Amino acid sequence: MIMPGKLWRLCLLLALTVGVTLAQKKLRELKPGFNLFSVEQDVQMGREYAQQIEKEVQVVNDPTLVRFVEGIGRRLASAREAQGFQYSFKVVNEKSINAFALPGGPTYTHTGLILAADNEGQVAGVLAHEISHVILRHGTNQASKAQLIQLPAMLGAEMLGARGGITGMLAQLGIGLGANSVLLKFSRSAERDADLLGTRIMSSAGYNPIEMARFFEKLEAESGKSSRLGEFLASHPNPGNRVKAVQDEIQLLPRRDYTAGTGDISSVKQVAQRLPDPPKKPAQQQQAGANAPQGTGNPQNYAAGRPSNRLKEFQGGEVVFGYPDNWEVFPNEQTRQLTIASRSGMVGQAIGYGMIVNIIQSSAGLDRDTQTLVQQFQQGDPNIRVSSQSRRFRLGNSDALATRLQGPSPFQGVNEELVLITAQRPRGMFFLLLIAPDRDMNTAQPVFDQIIQSIRFSN
Repeated sequence: MIMPGKLWRLCLLLALTVGVTLAQKKLRELKPGFNLFSVEQDVQMGREYAQQIEKEVQVVNDPTLVRFVEGIGRRLASAREAQGFQYSFKVVNEKSINAFALPGGPTYTHTGLILAADNEGQVAGVLAHEISHVILRHGTNQASKAQLIQLPAMLGAEMLGARGGITGMLAQLGIGLGANSVLLKFSRSAERDADLLGTRIMSSAGYNPIEMARFFEKLEAESGKSSRLGEFLASHPNPGNRVKAVQDEIQLLPRRDYTAGTGDISSVKQVAQRLPDPPKKPAQQQQAGANAPQGTGNPQNYAAGRPSNRLKEFQGGEVVFGYPDNWEVFPNEQTRQLTIASRSGMVGQAIGYGMIVNIIQSSAGLDRDTQTLVQQFQQGDPNIRVSSQSRRFRLGNSDALATRLQGPSPFQGVNEELVLITAQRPRGMFFLLLIAPDRDMNTAQPVFDQIIQSIRFSN
C-alpha cells in the first residue's frame, strides 16, 4: 500500500519526468538540401516560367477572387518563417483541384481548389505548404540531384546569358514544367518537411495549422472518385499520418489564438463557380506540349495520315521501337517526349493519327500511375473516357498494361480511339499512346500491333 507521503513524491517525480521530456523536444531544423542553383537562379527561373505559364492558362482578374487569394498570400508571406523571397499569388481559372509554387515564389491557385475548400484556413494551408517548397528549395534540389553531372558545366554565367535564359538551358536537359516535372513533383520526405514548415507559417500568420492536414486528408479520401484530383495527388504524395504530424508540431509552437480564416467563404466560392470555363486544348496537344509541330491535315480527310506498314527503327537511350516509315519524329526538348506522325495526321497541333512516346516519373506503381496519366488526359479533354478495362501483359522483361480510350477527333465527323501502353521501368513509367480515327481502326490496328511488338528495352 502506498502511503500519502510516498504518493505525493511519486506524483512529483512523474511531473518532473514529463516536464523534462517536453523540454527535451524541440522543433526540428528545416533547411534546404543540396543544390547546384543559387537563390538568385531560383528567382530567375520562377520569373521565366511564370511568363511561360501565363501564356497558357487563364489568370483570373475578378477582384473578389484576387483579394481573397492575395490577402491570404500576404498574411502568410509576412510570417517570420516565410522571409527571403518575393512571392506573388494569382488565381487560375481551372476546375481541377490544384495549387503550385514555382522556384523563387510565383504561386498559382486553381479555382477548383477554392471550390473544394471548407474554409479560408484550408486554402491558406495549401498555400503555406506550397511556399514551404519554395523556401526549402525542393524543386531545384531535385533538379540538382537528377542532373548532377551536366548541370555544373551548364550553370556558368555565359550559359545563363544565352538565348532562352535558365529555362532554355533546363530544356536542353529535358527539364520543363510538364506533368511529372522534377521541379513540381515532390518526394514524401519533401512533403513531410513542407507540412512542418507550413504548420509554422500558418501558426505565425494566425491560421489554425490543423486545417492544412484536414484538407489533404479530405482529398485523399476522395482519391479515385474524381479526375480533378489526379495531378494534385500525383505531385503531393502522402507522407503518412499527416494530421498527427501537424498536431505534434503544433504542441511545440508558442500557444496562440487562431483567429484568421474563420469567416464564411461561400460568397467567394459563388464567384469562382460562376466563372465561364476556359477554352480547352485537345488532350494530345497538351501531352505534346507547347513545342508540338504544326500539322497540315485536312479536318475532313484522315486518309492522308494513315501509317505505312513498313517500320523504321527509333533508338533511344533506354528503348528501341519501330514506327511507320511515312511518319516523322518530332522531339520535345523540354519534356523529352516524342510525337510521331505525318503532318497530314495532325490538325494544327492536335494529333488525329499518330503516336506519343515518353518515360515519366513513377511514384505509386504501374496501376495507379497509369490511372493518373489517364486522368491527366481527361483534364485536357473531359470527353475522353476509358472504353475497356486495362489488360496486363509482359512487354519484354517488364510488366505492362494496355488501356483503350475513346474521345473526340480533330477530324470532323468521327471520334478517335486511343491505345495506351504503359510499362514499369527502373527510371520511371514508359508510355506509348497510339491514336487513330475510330472508323479507320481496322486499318491502323495491324500496324499498331507491329509497333507494340517491336518495343525492346535496354535492360
